[in-house]
Amino acid sequence: QVQLVESGGGSVQAGGSLRLSCAASGYTYRLSCMAWFRQAPGKEREGVAFIYTGARSTSYADSVKGRFTSSQDNAKNTLSLQMNSLKTEDTAMYYCAAASSAGCRMDWAQRPADFGYWGQGTQVTVSS
Repeated sequence: QVQLVESGGGSVQAGGSLRLSCAASGYTYRLSCMAWFRQAPGKEREGVAFIYTGARSTSYADSVKGRFTSSQDNAKNTLSLQMNSLKTEDTAMYYCAAASSAGCRMDWAQRPADFGYWGQGTQVTVSS
């Protein structure tokens, strides 16, 4: 099994920054990709950022391109999400997710069900 634990959420004013972290433990060698999803009240879960753990290639939702950056530290089995220029519409619960190779698809953002491992989530609140 794989365990994912997020940290770093909080409250910030619009224009500010936050950095989220996701610590992975367990059978991490099974993982081929990791991603950040978010879900606001009354809305569907949406993909935010995606990374292939081997190639370290990344992909971002259009709504966060140029503002969010995801990176990984293999030595620490940690995935990070640096969020800059935050907007009120970024307010949501943010989840770290991971998948084996079968779950890593080009349309990852629309396929949260393909990710077999999830963290408990961390709240991000952006105020105006």
